[in-house]
Amino acid sequence: MQNPQAMAALQERLESASHTPSTIMDSIPIQVKRRVNALKQLQVKCAHIEAKFYEEVHELERKYAAMYQPLFDKRREIVTGSIEPTDEECEWHSEGEEEDELAEDMKKKATVEENKEDAVPEEDLKGIPGFWITIFRNIDILSDLVHEHDEPILNHLQDIKVKFSDPGQPLSFTLEFLFEPNDFFNNAVLTKVYKMKSEPDQADPFSFEGPEIVDCEGCLIDWKKGKNVTVKTIKKKQKHKGRGTMRTITKQVPSDSFFNFFNPIKVSGDGEALFEEEEGEEGEEEEDVDEDEEYDPKEDVDEDEEYDPKKEATQPTECKQQ
Repeated sequence: MQNPQAMAALQERLESASHTPSTIMDSIPIQVKRRVNALKQLQVKCAHIEAKFYEEVHELERKYAAMYQPLFDKRREIVTGSIEPTDEECEWHSEGEEEDELAEDMKKKATVEENKEDAVPEEDLKGIPGFWITIFRNIDILSDLVHEHDEPILNHLQDIKVKFSDPGQPLSFTLEFLFEPNDFFNNAVLTKVYKMKSEPDQADPFSFEGPEIVDCEGCLIDWKKGKNVTVKTIKKKQKHKGRGTMRTITKQVPSDSFFNFFNPIKVSGDGEALFEEEEGEEGEEEEDVDEDEEYDPKEDVDEDEEYDPKKEATQPTECKQQ
């Protein structure tokens, strides 16, 4: 720092860093400033053309989605065991496959006696058991959302579909999760709708980077009694203000679950603060003992108060702007 040349260079850098776009515009001749304004007009027009480009990309996605769908339908039929693929369809050869098959055969022979009693007859197996839950476990963004109590429910998931908005309608897409009849809820399909905007912001057109999600909406899950994994029961002890006696109240509070993804929350507006981390508690039942907390019998609460998701404005994690 005692070197005058180094100090001069540092000062020069600091001064150059202080030149914001507005100060630069103030320092240039008026003739040049007019030309720069003309360039801004051109850039705005480019942004609007880019917006049209993304709208056509959406149309192209819709076109090819219709071409993919018969293949996805057949995938669902194979996974669920509705159909059995032909021998030709089952042919697949890859490098190292013979070695893998040999190793797998030896492993099966080594454990056949050990698993003899629990083994399921091969002819009784239908489709591909655990297909979707295996996918969920092996994709980072999904595995982070799935908890142990979600897995028995996801074992009943039969298919996931993506539906794009119709021509002429605002840009959007819908995720459909198709479930077989199960012991957890009555819905056959759970949905999540994402609405998008593909146009430059009038107040800041230069920030346009393509379509953005501006709204999302889930669906109500018709849980069967005692099967709602998005809530849990907690117990809390309270002391009477006058007598000092203790009581225990029981109520339901939100719980971490993949199925919070479908919370029926509408998030409209500029999309800010969509996607922030949620905090939740683990466990089916907890007991919070607070002997210092006093309660007034005049302001009594229902000792078996149930959590109502309609009253809770908890925002789904994935529908929050990053």
